[in-house]
Amino acid sequence: MKSDKKAENEKKFYDSCRVKTGNNFQLSRIAPQDTPLVSFEKKEAVAELKKLNVRLDELQELLYAESKYKILIILQGMDTSGKDGTIRDVFAGVNPQGVKVKSFKVPTSEELAHDFLWRVHQATPANGDIVIFNRSHYEDVLIVRVHDLIKKNVWQRRYDHINDFERMLTEEGTVILKFFLYISKDEQKKRLQDRLDDCQKHWKFRVTDLKERKLWPKYMKAYNDMLPKTSTPHAPWYIIPADHKWYRNFLIASIIVNALQNLKMNYPQSPNNLKGVKVV
Repeated sequence: MKSDKKAENEKKFYDSCRVKTGNNFQLSRIAPQDTPLVSFEKKEAVAELKKLNVRLDELQELLYAESKYKILIILQGMDTSGKDGTIRDVFAGVNPQGVKVKSFKVPTSEELAHDFLWRVHQATPANGDIVIFNRSHYEDVLIVRVHDLIKKNVWQRRYDHINDFERMLTEEGTVILKFFLYISKDEQKKRLQDRLDDCQKHWKFRVTDLKERKLWPKYMKAYNDMLPKTSTPHAPWYIIPADHKWYRNFLIASIIVNALQNLKMNYPQSPNNLKGVKVV
C-alpha cells in the first residue's frame, strides 16, 4: 500500500501538468523543451520506462480480465510532435490484442452526412479495451477553425458537445486520458529536416506539412482556447512538454499506469467450482 505522503506527492506530480479551467491559461508559459517534475536524465528515464512497460502489460491483462472499465487515450499535437512514437514506446510489450489504435483522417462523404461525433463514437472502447486516438474529434475544433472550414459559431458550440459526449462516456465506465504533445516550432523544424535528410523517412514527409507549419500561430491560438474549455474533472487534458522524446514517453506512461492502478481492479472469480478439478 502507498503511504499517505507518497500518494500526496504523486497527486501533486500529475496535477502539475493537468490543464485547469479558467481564463488564466496561457500555453506560452510552458516551455516544450523543459523537463519538469523529474530529477533524473535520459538514461534513468529510459530504464524507468521499461519498468512502466512491464507494469502496463500487467494492468492491461487485469483490465481485460475484469472487463469492467474501458480506457480511451487521446493524443493530440502538431506534426512531428511524436504521436506515433508515443504509441510505439509507451505500449512496447503490451499485448497487441488488448490495444487498438484509431487514426481520424479527412471525413468521408458518409461521415460528413452525420454529426461530427458520429464516426468517433463508433471507435470508442468496449469493456476491457484500451483504445488510442491518434488525433481525434478535437480536429473538429482545431483544423476547421484554422482553415476556416466552418463558421465560428459552429466550432465554438462544439466545445460543449465534446464535454457532454465525454461525460457520458465516463459515466458509462470509460476512463479518458487526453495528452497534448507540446513541441516547439524549432524542434518541429529539426524533425521535419531529419525526414528530408534521411531517405528512409521520406515516406513520412508531406509538402503540406510545410503549409501547416506556416499556420503555427493560428494553431497555437486554437489550442490555447480549446485546452481549458475542454479539460474537465472527468476528462482532463495533460500538457506534455515533448521536445525530449524520453521525457514525453516517461511522463505519459507514468500517468497511464497511475490511472489504471487507481481503478483498484481485481481478477474475477471463475464461474465454475474448481475445487477438486484436475487436468488429466
